[in-house]
Amino acid sequence: MPGSNTGSRSNMFTEDGVFLTWDDLWVRVAGGRPILQGLAGYAHPGELLAIMGPSGCGKSTLLDTLAGRQGPKTRQEGDILINGRKEALAYGTCAYVTQDDALITTLTVREAVYYSAQLQLPDTMAKSEKKERAEMTIREMGLQDAMDTRIGGWGAKGLSGGQKRRVSICIEILTRPKLLFLDEPTSGLDSAASYYVMSRIASLNQKDNIGRTIIASIHQPSAEVFQLFTNLYLLSAGKTVYFGPVSAANEFFALNGFPCPSLQNPSDHFLKAINKDFDKDIELGFANGIPAQEVIDILVKSYKSSDIYQMVQKEIAQICKQGGGALQKNKRRSGLFTQCHVLTRRSFINMSRDLGYYWLRLGIYISLSIVLGSVFSHIGMDNGSIQARGSLMMFVASFLTFMAIGGFPSFVEEMKVFERERLNGHYGVTPFVIGNTLSSLPFLAMVALIPGAITYFLPGLHHGYQHFLFFVIILFACMMLVGSLMMIVASVVPNFLMGIIVGAGIQGLMILVGGFFRLPSDLPKPVFKFPLYYIAFHKYAYQGLFKNEFIGLTFPNVQAGNGSSPTITGEDQILKQTWRIEMAYSKWVDLAILFAMVVLYRVLFLIIIKTAEKEKAVIGKFMSATCKDKAQRSLVEQGKKRKEGKGDGGV
Repeated sequence: MPGSNTGSRSNMFTEDGVFLTWDDLWVRVAGGRPILQGLAGYAHPGELLAIMGPSGCGKSTLLDTLAGRQGPKTRQEGDILINGRKEALAYGTCAYVTQDDALITTLTVREAVYYSAQLQLPDTMAKSEKKERAEMTIREMGLQDAMDTRIGGWGAKGLSGGQKRRVSICIEILTRPKLLFLDEPTSGLDSAASYYVMSRIASLNQKDNIGRTIIASIHQPSAEVFQLFTNLYLLSAGKTVYFGPVSAANEFFALNGFPCPSLQNPSDHFLKAINKDFDKDIELGFANGIPAQEVIDILVKSYKSSDIYQMVQKEIAQICKQGGGALQKNKRRSGLFTQCHVLTRRSFINMSRDLGYYWLRLGIYISLSIVLGSVFSHIGMDNGSIQARGSLMMFVASFLTFMAIGGFPSFVEEMKVFERERLNGHYGVTPFVIGNTLSSLPFLAMVALIPGAITYFLPGLHHGYQHFLFFVIILFACMMLVGSLMMIVASVVPNFLMGIIVGAGIQGLMILVGGFFRLPSDLPKPVFKFPLYYIAFHKYAYQGLFKNEFIGLTFPNVQAGNGSSPTITGEDQILKQTWRIEMAYSKWVDLAILFAMVVLYRVLFLIIIKTAEKEKAVIGKFMSATCKDKAQRSLVEQGKKRKEGKGDGGV
């Protein structure tokens, strides 16, 4: 029974362990519909608590609420206490393993865990200690034989599903957290893999002597996995059906008229009894035709009036009274410089191994540049080459850079890893932006230089290496800009297919108003000229490339005669009159504007992520305050009705 051996556990873990209690816990969505209804329970150090129930019963909501991860559109009532105190979970004290394994698929197990150790553990710890901690954690989860195996993903073989799940757990227990949350750790695994994963989790306390409090939401465990848990929290439609020792659950169901058959898995029996989704599909229903809703009502009512419930309330009160040690606040992650350095190295390795990030793009760019150079080969210096040179510059600035969105799916996968690590407090947005930017520079330089050289020299554009270098740098800046633009799109539209559509649409609009297809003076002034023409980076790319190509060149004048000059100058007659280029500033100013836009886009991405975090916090506080106000008003109204009822009775 709950609380039967609390004294020994308390003596063992009070100083170092984390006691988690929750009482009268309600969670509602914005419309007021309750997801969790008056839940109460506790979790002890050194024990495993299973949160079970049918789909949609509130398992993940309860887990997220206990971990402080509830969404901004939900509001919470009730008390969640840590060691009898209401305090936030400090970094390093709590870890959360998500249901989806968001991992960098190109890294090996050793690399993934070691890089995470460098990010999470403080700079005061030596690199050798961090490496030793990483390898020890890998061995604890039974992955020593797969240390040098790449994680793998779509299109690349690697670890099995169970091994990936254990890598995710490895990463989160590097800081030796005392409170561990796991969201469906056996989801997608077969029974053997599920048992191996959960047995490794259960054995953690024995291996490192840390009294971890482990809470896991789990859908339908096998009989072997079910026996690994200490306590069971059974939910249905947000209500507590049962909370207590796993060993006493069978007795509770049997006493209420729903005994578990001798050859049936208890967890299957419990879930079948309280699942009302398929009542219409089962002719006889459950327990001689009793509808599932009636079974749930019987069990909920029985639990509320049982000795088990009273023991739970006493245990919560005892934990709150006894209290425990305050959570350590001095655990620190690595410093900003270390985070930037590690993230740059990790991202560089990922980019170099992921064929879809830059290598495939480089191959397509080279092929397209050869075709482009062949189409415009021997462009010459006649009057017809003016239009040809302009078209070539436009294609380079528009469509070559347009293809930079091809790396968006790979970046979205990296964003998933970033979101998981950011939510778990491994590092912030700034180190991620810096690391991603620095790691991409060599690849972007290579993609700009090799195809740029083919595109420039094969047609025979403006001679002089200074002109060629400017051409390559413009191409480099445009690719960085497209990458930065897609980062912003990824922060708003995380789905990679929708992101590509949105990114392509934005670039298409910028190309149209950039000043080539429609001259700047001919653009409609509202919206298209002001402000889109000045916002589109293609404007500055076109102008910089055109100035670089035409200034200093002369072409024959086909309309020479009647005193007109036999030649046309690139600066005065072509740029000013034909292309309507703004000549008040040099091409270097156009280049500087492009790089300024790169910085602006990256900063904008950072601001969007940080603003989203703050908005979630503000909305959460507002929803909680609104919920409290409504609860107080409800109590006042109930009090008035009672007084009115008494008055009517007196009359």
